[in-house]
Amino acid sequence: MRILERFWYGNIEPTEYDTISCKEYKEVIRLITRNEEKLLATITDEQKELFSRYTDAVQEYRTMAECLLFQSSFKLGARMMAEVMEE
Repeated sequence: MRILERFWYGNIEPTEYDTISCKEYKEVIRLITRNEEKLLATITDEQKELFSRYTDAVQEYRTMAECLLFQSSFKLGARMMAEVMEE
């Protein structure tokens, strides 16, 4: 099956990362998790609620930023392909 067909039928998820082989990514996730656990163990319930709202907002922002980056990257790739086809 060609790449566009695989993409159309949902067999390609452009926002998935190949993090299995990335040692640095795993280390950062481990660090984030460890620090979050330490932080949550030391704050009040009210502060935990505020922190939860904060992390929700950061996640929403990150999702939007990744979407915009994907769109920009896709457009750049399309422009590159168009330029290659002109030559």
